[in-house]
Amino acid sequence: MSDSALAPTARHVLPTLGPGARRLVLLVALALGWELYARWLGNSLLLPTFLETLAALWENLRNGELPERVRASLAILLSGYAIGIVLAALLTALAVLNRWGESLLGLLTAMFNPLPAIALLPVALLWFGIGGSSLIFVTVHSVLWPLALACHAGFRAVPATLRMAGRNIGLTGPAYIVHLLIPAALPSILSGLRLGWAFAWRTLIAAEMVFGASASEGGLGWFIFTNRSQLETANVFAGLLTVILIGLAVETFVFATLNRFTVQRWGQEA
Repeated sequence: MSDSALAPTARHVLPTLGPGARRLVLLVALALGWELYARWLGNSLLLPTFLETLAALWENLRNGELPERVRASLAILLSGYAIGIVLAALLTALAVLNRWGESLLGLLTAMFNPLPAIALLPVALLWFGIGGSSLIFVTVHSVLWPLALACHAGFRAVPATLRMAGRNIGLTGPAYIVHLLIPAALPSILSGLRLGWAFAWRTLIAAEMVFGASASEGGLGWFIFTNRSQLETANVFAGLLTVILIGLAVETFVFATLNRFTVQRWGQEA
C-alpha cells in the first residue's frame, strides 16, 4: 500500500491539536508518570506522589508561607533582571556604535560569561553583606552576559542592505539602533531575554539555597532548603513545583505573547 493511502488514516488516528492542547496533554502525562512511579517506589521520604505534592502545595498556599516566599524571590529577580537588561543594552549599544566598544564587549563576555554566577556569591557577601543586594548582584551577572551576546549577535546578523537603507534615510546614533537594529534583531533579542530569565531564575533559587538572608526574608530557595533540612520532602517538591509553574507561566503569558505580537506579526518567524 502506498504512503499516500496511509496518510489519511494516520491523520485520523493522531488528532490535530493546538500547541496549548498538546502542552496540556504532555503535562498531564508527566504528572501521571510521576504519580505512578512514586506509588510504585512507595517511599514518600524519597519521592512523594504528585497528589501528596499538590496537597503540600495547597497547604503552604493556604497558610501564606509559599506566597510570601514567592513574593520575596520575585522582588529580587525582577530587580536583578531589570538592571541586567539596562546594562546589556548599554554595552550592546556601545559595541554597535564604536569598535572599541565592540572589543570591550567581546573581552568582557569572554571573561565573565563562562563564570558561574553562584561562584560570585562569596564576593557578593563580602561587598554587600547578607541580604537582597548580594542576590541581586549574582542575578544581574547571570542576566547580563547571555543577553548582551544575543543582542550583539542579532545586530551583527542584520543584512548590510538594510543597514545601508537606514543610513541613507539619515538614521545615525541611538536612532539607528532604536528604529532599525532593534526591530530587525528582535528574534535574537527575545531569545536573549528568555535565556537571561532562565539563568536568573535558577541562579536566584540556587543562591537562596546557600543563604536566604534570614528565615523570615528568604525566598523559594530558602523554603526548599529549610524543608529539606527538616525532611519535609513533600514541601520540598511543592517548592520545586512552584519554581516550575512560575517558569511555565512566564514563558506562556509573557514571552510567548511578546513573540506573537512582534516577531510573528511582523513575519520574522516561519
